[in-house]
Amino acid sequence: MDQLFAPWRIEWVTRDGDQDRDEDYCPFCELPDGGDDAESKIVARSEHSFVLLNNYPYAPGHVMVIPYHHTGDFADLSDEQLLDHARLKSRTLAALDAAFDPDGFNAGENLGGSAAGGSIDDHLHTHVVPRWNGDTNFMPVISDTKVLVQALDDSYDHLREAFAGLDGAVDGDDDGAVFFELD
Repeated sequence: MDQLFAPWRIEWVTRDGDQDRDEDYCPFCELPDGGDDAESKIVARSEHSFVLLNNYPYAPGHVMVIPYHHTGDFADLSDEQLLDHARLKSRTLAALDAAFDPDGFNAGENLGGSAAGGSIDDHLHTHVVPRWNGDTNFMPVISDTKVLVQALDDSYDHLREAFAGLDGAVDGDDDGAVFFELD
């Protein structure tokens, strides 16, 4: 695939604490404990899950809802963890709607290992992608190139503000992720 220049991505590539990418490393386990939600692009949190802006978005606002529990199988999550994950997905849809006013959404999981298409196949996560009528353009079709129309930092700020404005946002006044108590 051809590449378009994206200088804002260098911060991700050169970030501190770069791990030896051994088989035990999981960014979805490491990022929530990193201490800087804005730098990690964690937009919202709940007791058992968090919302992470996708580093390689299909569209502006593309996020992942991820349980803290490291597993690739929904059957390994408790009922409380499953409900929390589902409720945070619902809040995510509301925040994306408020922030970006899309015409619809795609949401789905890559489950069952690398054959399912996920680059991180041992920690389940739900992709939520805002969509607009006519948003697919000619670039991927004729040149195998994706066009990102908004910088990740701008998407993060816009979406974080939308999460902070939702009912049930407990802590949305600082620079970190917005927290929800979903019980």
